[in-house]
Amino acid sequence: NYSSNEELLAKLQAGGGGYDVAVPTDYMVFAMIQLGLLEPLDRSRIPGIANLDPRFMGRASDRTNRFSLPIHWGTTGIARNKKLFPGPIRAWKELLGRTDLKGKFTLLDDARETLGAALRAQGHSINTRKADELAQAQSLLAQARLRVKGFSTETKVPLIQGEVALAQAYSSDALQAAAATGGTVEYFIPEEGGTLWVDNLVVPKGARNVAAAHAFIDFLLKPEIASRTVATLWLGTANREALKHLPEAVRSNPGLFPSEAVLRRLEGMEDLGAATAQYDRAWSEVKAGVR
Repeated sequence: NYSSNEELLAKLQAGGGGYDVAVPTDYMVFAMIQLGLLEPLDRSRIPGIANLDPRFMGRASDRTNRFSLPIHWGTTGIARNKKLFPGPIRAWKELLGRTDLKGKFTLLDDARETLGAALRAQGHSINTRKADELAQAQSLLAQARLRVKGFSTETKVPLIQGEVALAQAYSSDALQAAAATGGTVEYFIPEEGGTLWVDNLVVPKGARNVAAAHAFIDFLLKPEIASRTVATLWLGTANREALKHLPEAVRSNPGLFPSEAVLRRLEGMEDLGAATAQYDRAWSEVKAGVR
């Protein structure tokens, strides 16, 4: 397990791991392809491709799916423990700007996600390359840093145990917390929108067991197997046939499968190219308390 896509990338670049299959998010797939870190997939060995939803194929990260196949997807939004914070909150600008939330919320320890939330709060794209828009987001986060309880990618346990009232969270973690607390924790997409991410199956360059890797990928694409991921990890599935194996209560969960209206407010992350350095610098300064 890795806490971020960047951590996985660093491991593969260093030649470590010895993995036959990895699961990066779509924007990182693009970077890995550019760096020559992935093996092309032999589609003839993966008949389960036929089960995949065309909506998740051919994304900008890998237009021909030569190196990757989608397995599941989710969103990034806000989780709320209703007992600890009964009041309404519906927007990123509230989470990041309200002074009465001091010490009550956490933000993800993820540069793209957290800067992205600040960008959306100000009406900008999470993929902006404009220096002035990024500066505005950095300024907003610098102010929020004075009130935030902490930065962490682990949100499920703190939400369940009542250690935090509000959290920027990946949908999977938040929905697991909601299930574990009988609905005390709720998850929602803020009114400004959020992030839609797709996790993909890839075979790292130099994998020792390429045939087994293909067999394992095909196994994961079996509808009955893919549906188990939804029910246990609360991840949306990119496998359209797997939906038939899900109970109606799961299929109709709006946090897991948002409406088309909500989906239109979401963005997928893009590789930023040269602008990545600007984001890294902005994030480092936010974490260091530079204002």
